[in-house]
Amino acid sequence: MKTKTLAVNGLVAALYIAVTLLIAPIAFGSIQYRVSELFNHLVVFNKKYIYGIVVGVFLANLFLSTMKLYDLTFGVAHSIICLAITIGVSKYVKNEVTRMIINTLVFTFNMFIIAYALHLALDLPFLVTWATTAIGEFVVMAIGIPIMYILNKRISFGKLVD
Repeated sequence: MKTKTLAVNGLVAALYIAVTLLIAPIAFGSIQYRVSELFNHLVVFNKKYIYGIVVGVFLANLFLSTMKLYDLTFGVAHSIICLAITIGVSKYVKNEVTRMIINTLVFTFNMFIIAYALHLALDLPFLVTWATTAIGEFVVMAIGIPIMYILNKRISFGKLVD
């Protein structure tokens, strides 16, 4: 991996952790609005952002979660699975906004992984927890679409990593 790509991914991971820390009270649990999830849209612009996002998720869950084992296992797996699906779809869908919409739907649907972890850890009802976590994920990711689109026009995310 090139030094520039490594440095940019380090910044992405740090931003993910910092934003999660700022909103920690609403970033975990059965109703969660983890604003840092909007960084998931970075893979729409370049698949190499997967490294920074996954490291950010891992470290945020390691240092901030009260359910470390579950969040480190299921949370990181959720991110890797969803990001991989989006990267795969991006080979066929060229429009960035469409890819971000697909990314939002992929992350939202797959919140069943997080709901299952919460069910195992806290004995929360699976379907209700899937609904509440999916709603939170959808809201954050949907709000993230115009934010990331506008930021990309100024920053060109795809060119930051090579």
